[in-house]
This record gives sequence, C-alpha cells and structure tokens, in this order.
Amino acid sequence: MYPDADVPVVQLSVHRGFDPALHLEAGRALAPLRDEGVLIVGSGLPSYHNLSSMGPDGTDPSSTFDAWLTETMVETCGAERSQRLLEWEAAPAARLAHPREEHFMPLLVAVGAAEPDPAVLHYHEDSMFGRITSSGYRLDATLATQPETARNLIS
Repeated sequence: MYPDADVPVVQLSVHRGFDPALHLEAGRALAPLRDEGVLIVGSGLPSYHNLSSMGPDGTDPSSTFDAWLTETMVETCGAERSQRLLEWEAAPAARLAHPREEHFMPLLVAVGAAEPDPAVLHYHEDSMFGRITSSGYRLDATLATQPETARNLIS
C-alpha cells in the first residue's frame, strides 16, 4: 500500500498484567492523536483465541462469546460499552474464548481511543478454521452521521 515505507508506524505493547482498565486508559491517552490523522489499530483476535480448542470444541464458545462481544461493541458505546468490556470475564464463554487476554487487550486500547464513537461490525466469519466464529469492529464518529456506510460495511 505504501511501497516507499513513508508512513510512520509505532507499536504499543500489551502490558503483561493484562489489566483491562490500564489498556482502556492507554487508549484514552492516545485519543488526541486521532485529531492529527493518526489511525489507531487494535490488532489481535478479539472474539476468539483459544488455540487448544480451534476444532469442534471451540464452535459453541466462539459463537457465544462473539455474540456477546458484537452486542457490546455495536449496541452500546461510551461509558456503557467500556464498562461491559472491563467486565469481559463475566461474559458468556469468555474464558473458553480467551484463556489468556493478550489477544483481547488491543481491543480495549482501540475502544479507549474512540470511546464515544459508535462501532460497526466490520468483519465477520462463521467458519474460520472450519469451526470458529470471529469478528472485527470499526469505531468511527462519522458512522453516526452516515448510517448507510455502517450498513454496508460487511454486506
């Protein structure tokens, strides 16, 4: 996309303590960069990352947690969404979907950076690796004023 490699990229590591509040706060600290045109990407696999259950044993937990996460991301925003994400371990199948948090915490950084913005389901697959449900989200203030864009992201 940028063959001259003229786009600066800075990596932020996940804190080893996996404290959800700390990662949300890190995102909030980065939020002003968005006004300068900086794209904040929370990479990982937020809806499911359990390598020991990527086969049939992961089918139900992945779809259950993915449904909760999509509801949290798309149907709520602001403080309500952040609170639900802070309490993610209480979500249905949370620990079956994420025995460890390292692939979930980047989502909290991205949410913290765009906390008041609506989110849309940007990517969804029901059969990743043949059995696993997986989703990705986009947070963007313009989605509130352009509902047709939000409707067309995964169609």
